[in-house]
Amino acid sequence: MSKPKVFVTRVIPDKGLDLVKEYCDVDLWTADLPPSREELMERVEGVDGLLCLLTDRIDGEMMDAAGPQLKVISNFAVGFDNIDVNAACARRIPVGNTPDVLTDSTADFSFALMMTSGRRILEGDRHVRNGHWKTWGPMLLLGIEMRGSTLGLVGFGRIGKAMARRAVGFDMRVIYYDPNEPRPDPDIKAISVDFETLLEESDFISLHTPLTPDTRHLIDAEALSRMKPNAVLVNTSRGPVIDIDALYDALKDKRIFGAALDVTDPEPLPPDHPLLTLDNAVVMPHIASASRTARDKMSWMAAKNLIAGLEGRHLPNCVNPQVYK
Repeated sequence: MSKPKVFVTRVIPDKGLDLVKEYCDVDLWTADLPPSREELMERVEGVDGLLCLLTDRIDGEMMDAAGPQLKVISNFAVGFDNIDVNAACARRIPVGNTPDVLTDSTADFSFALMMTSGRRILEGDRHVRNGHWKTWGPMLLLGIEMRGSTLGLVGFGRIGKAMARRAVGFDMRVIYYDPNEPRPDPDIKAISVDFETLLEESDFISLHTPLTPDTRHLIDAEALSRMKPNAVLVNTSRGPVIDIDALYDALKDKRIFGAALDVTDPEPLPPDHPLLTLDNAVVMPHIASASRTARDKMSWMAAKNLIAGLEGRHLPNCVNPQVYK
């Protein structure tokens, strides 16, 4: 009996990839850069399953290019804004994702970014490497202290709650804004507030919201103008949640203290982007979930979703369960 044919759009950790290779006839994209749309359209033709990444735009046209035999789309990510889920539902194709497994790695990294920007760690490293360190000075690279400060969380899902738990250890006051989580969690010391209050009272603002039409450019020029001059903005959610041009202006004019971004818009950020000229901007290459533990679990879950769909079983983690009705 022939194995189902699948296309895997990038090399993923062996824990999941070996499982896919054992069960499927695998066409694997091995280049460092993702396939272009034209290459993706060509490689998906005739496949029974697709294991893709956030860098791959999977819309109705792509699904039709694959053909009516396409049984499942498995996304190697928690977010799935790269997939047209409505188009998948219309074709009765289940879409899988990898929730929960990267909660701690992303929360750890978000906290690291808060401290990196607030305590000017990269600026200090550059100060030493560039030969500017001559002596200890009482005014040298003064930053924002964590203890006693207010952490504002935009989004209070799994990662937002994990951030709140970490903040307790730093004696921080935690507030959050999330229309989908209006009731406080009794196990977490955090206060629900409206968006304007969060902007105005937070010393650190960390974004943990999905990208939707409502959250695109949620942090725009007006939102930035409401923040404290000592505020630090952190984004590990999706780049377009922030209007990056407005952020550049606010940082350049020192209307906020700093920003630390793991995601950008566009992504990757071009090396000549003006944001990269600013000392109070920290930009990372989308690595918040890049722990070995998290990525191994993601690859395993993506593989299990893919194989379940190929076998006609319910996906363990399905973002559009209505296809089974």
